[in-house]
Amino acid sequence: MELEDRVAIITGGAQGIGEATANKLAELGAKVAVLDINLEGAEAVASRIRNAHFDAIAVQTDIARREQVESAVTEVFNRFGSVDILINNAGWTESHPFIAEDEAYWNKIIDINLKGPIFASRAALRYMCENTFGKIVNVASDAARVGNAGEVLYSAAKGGIVSFTKSLAREVARYNVNVNCVCPGPINTPLVSHQPEKMLMALKKMIPFRRIGEPIEVAHVIAFLCSNDASYVTGQTISVSGGLTTVG
Repeated sequence: MELEDRVAIITGGAQGIGEATANKLAELGAKVAVLDINLEGAEAVASRIRNAHFDAIAVQTDIARREQVESAVTEVFNRFGSVDILINNAGWTESHPFIAEDEAYWNKIIDINLKGPIFASRAALRYMCENTFGKIVNVASDAARVGNAGEVLYSAAKGGIVSFTKSLAREVARYNVNVNCVCPGPINTPLVSHQPEKMLMALKKMIPFRRIGEPIEVAHVIAFLCSNDASYVTGQTISVSGGLTTVG
């Protein structure tokens, strides 16, 4: 499984699953662009990749701002001469009752988790369709498939990403572009690790493997979907949840 000289964009690449994916794709030979609103964090990840003798850049990007996303993708193309892989990983949520939320919160959730990947996919597809090659992997959540109390709008937005994946895959297959979706379950990222210990212990008991997943375990699945080994896989949604969810 090699990605030699492929150009990969990872949104939300400054930490967690995004960071692990950036490292994994670089190890497989890809030239990596780490996009994140946190430029310092993105540059730290890109710097570590360069120190390991791989090629990487950091680009500050607010995924919810279409003009910034389009500018970032153009910058990556100008730097590397291609856009072959897009990992729509950036996401954000908080946990509280739906009836306590306001429209400003709903808009932020939808802008980051649904519109952001739409912006990035549209920008990247300009190059992928012209080159008749591309791999898009959308990182959703198993909350999209089974629901999650306290994250109603987040679940809805991620559900939109699952549907977006399926429809876009059908539309761009003629250009030899694969579009797939990965739905992580509980993963050891800042979003999960900051939860109360009692909640984490209860969650572990529900997971057949009795542990929280690691970002690299999601990155391995993403890397497979970006490789030629998955050339005949498109429009699919894969849960990486340690068996917590078993969805048909």
